[in-house]
This record gives sequence, C-alpha cells and structure tokens, in this order.
Amino acid sequence: MTFLHEGLSISEAAAATGLSTHTLRYYERAGLMLTPVDRASSTHRRYSTADVTWVQFLTRLRSTGMPISAIRRYTEMVRAGESSVEERLDLLLRHRADVLAQLDEITASLAAIDHKIAVYRQKETHG
Repeated sequence: MTFLHEGLSISEAAAATGLSTHTLRYYERAGLMLTPVDRASSTHRRYSTADVTWVQFLTRLRSTGMPISAIRRYTEMVRAGESSVEERLDLLLRHRADVLAQLDEITASLAAIDHKIAVYRQKETHG
C-alpha cells in the first residue's frame, strides 16, 4: 500500500490500520485524531501517513486497555504542544504500570492453565 500525494481513502486507511471504516469515523467523531482528516475535492476522507501512524498508536493504547476518555485526554495534551510533555509522560507511565500489572496477572493465569494441561497429559500417559 503506497501513500499517494493525496493520501489514503478511508478503506485503504482501514486496511493499513486493521480497523474498520466505522471505527475510523468514530475516532474522528470522538475527537481522537490530532488534526482533522483531509478531504479530497469529492469530500471523501484522505488519510495522511501521520494520520495512519497516529491511529496505529491509538490502537496500541486501546489494545492495552486504555479507556477512550484517557486517550482523548492524551490527544488533547499532544495538541497542546510542549507544555504538556510532563503530563503526557505521567499518563503514559501510569498506563504502563497498569499494563505491567495486567501482564503479571495474565502470566500467572497462563501458568495455572499450563499446570492443569500438564496434569491432564500425565493422566493420559499413565492411563
């Protein structure tokens, strides 16, 4: 997929980000895009490389459980510029701590599953 000077259509941006066109439109309506998505003369959306990169980062935040309200706040801080760098760092550090706690919990759950699998396999081999 190559970016032409006019950008990607919404369906091309959806393919590039792995999101649906509905989700991309929602991100716009919810105020999660850094800047308004450009429109072609036909009024169709045209996503820039920066738009797609931003959406990919938002997707990472969502996949790690960050609420839309926190993503919106983060987006507002990015728009505010350099004056919000410390606040952004704090938000991301807190979210990172939450993600690490989730990873610990998932790791412990996986260990319990692996243990149960080992028990069943041992029963299989010993009749």
